[in-house]
Amino acid sequence: MDKEIIHKFIVNALSEDVGDGDHTSLSTIEAGTQGKAKLLVKDTGILAGVELALEIFREVDPNLKVTVFLNDGAEVKPKDIALEVEGDAQAILKAERLVLNCMQRMSGIATTTHQIVDLLKGTNTKVLDTRKTTPGLRYLEKWAVRIGGGVNHRFGLYDMILIKDNHVDYSGGIRQAIENANKYLADTGKKLAIEIEVRNLEELEQVLQTGNVNRILIDNFNFDQLRQAVAMIQGRYITEASGGITIDNIRDYADCGVDYVSVGALTHSVKSLDLSLKAVKL
Repeated sequence: MDKEIIHKFIVNALSEDVGDGDHTSLSTIEAGTQGKAKLLVKDTGILAGVELALEIFREVDPNLKVTVFLNDGAEVKPKDIALEVEGDAQAILKAERLVLNCMQRMSGIATTTHQIVDLLKGTNTKVLDTRKTTPGLRYLEKWAVRIGGGVNHRFGLYDMILIKDNHVDYSGGIRQAIENANKYLADTGKKLAIEIEVRNLEELEQVLQTGNVNRILIDNFNFDQLRQAVAMIQGRYITEASGGITIDNIRDYADCGVDYVSVGALTHSVKSLDLSLKAVKL
């Protein structure tokens, strides 16, 4: 966990939610009232965001006492209790929605990722996330992918060179794009991996003739073409398949022999896991 990123996120999220005060709690609950609440699981899946919840409670009120019963990555079912928090009732309610919003979203992502990881058992293929994330929540969403057993692709535009179809077209072709990328790295002294997307076997052949890349993204190939592409590459480069990959067909893609499959739906189309925070009388 990158505490600097997490701290900035929590401060911004609380500012968005609380504004100049939680006036409902301030107006109805006497200052200093002590309370306890338990975080209830209402769905089946993989729990994620517990470590983040601890940071949120700590930011809202360092005096809140949190007891964790289930950790990140735990398989959960309805009626499970993930954690209990005790202390100032107003502080508990101030933190409530942010904790739930984050944990529900992260747990949904971890659950979907875990389902895919299970489907890939027995193959050498791993599932990757993408940059198709919610603005401002990328760190949390990619964290949830890891909790679910998946692998993070690049975090942003700055930590890898990924030459996609538009880059190829704008630069004048496969060879020119690869040569431009390598020259840029030589000129700047940056140490970045280069991945290039291919749309057909002809483009793949151009990449193989040019070389000087680390990974090949095989996009929107059917299964026969994908198997042929893997055979052409012969293990010389890391292979990644993308485009139209779902839970229903991901095992078929893996059986074609690619190293990775990337699934944007891990972070852009998941169903949140149902959780709630319920007050407990002291």
